[in-house]
Amino acid sequence: MESVTTIRGRVSVLDRDDVDTDQIMPKQFLKRVERTGFGEFVFHDWAKEPGWDLPKNPILATGENFGCGSSREHAPWGLQDYGFQAIIAPSFADIFYSNCTKIGLLPIVLPEDVVTAIMGHGECEIDLPARVVRFDGEEIPFEIDDAIHHRLVNGLDDIGLTLQQGDAIAAYEHDRERTGPDTLALAGEA
Repeated sequence: MESVTTIRGRVSVLDRDDVDTDQIMPKQFLKRVERTGFGEFVFHDWAKEPGWDLPKNPILATGENFGCGSSREHAPWGLQDYGFQAIIAPSFADIFYSNCTKIGLLPIVLPEDVVTAIMGHGECEIDLPARVVRFDGEEIPFEIDDAIHHRLVNGLDDIGLTLQQGDAIAAYEHDRERTGPDTLALAGEA
């Protein structure tokens, strides 16, 4: 996973509340196990609506309760593959939020009026190390769990976090080595 530090650029606007993962990534596209190739299917059904336009900008600003519904990981995978690096919303579904942070897609919770202002301005800068969003001369702080902040800034997925404990794992494995006869070998099962 790549490190997330500063994301700046145009903002795509999806001014809808309660966008669920079935709308983000419809079920008929869940047949692959790799994380890539899902971007073309993001909002597949909505993309057929007249006037639909969702530019491939680095930042998506959207409404309340984004990512609700089923816990499918494919939804964040698709959004990231589409080109989004961050999503700004007044609230997220818990599992969706967690799934985003595990792949380096930054979810940011800001008050609804601030999200609306960002939508109207059309561009912003997210400074994750400083925990602020900058737009139109303003600097708005946001909260993020310290452990999630550490993982994202350092580009650590679950495997990367585990590998940080390499010495402790080796010590544990060494300490649990048995002395004495190998009972499986004695039983002819080794």
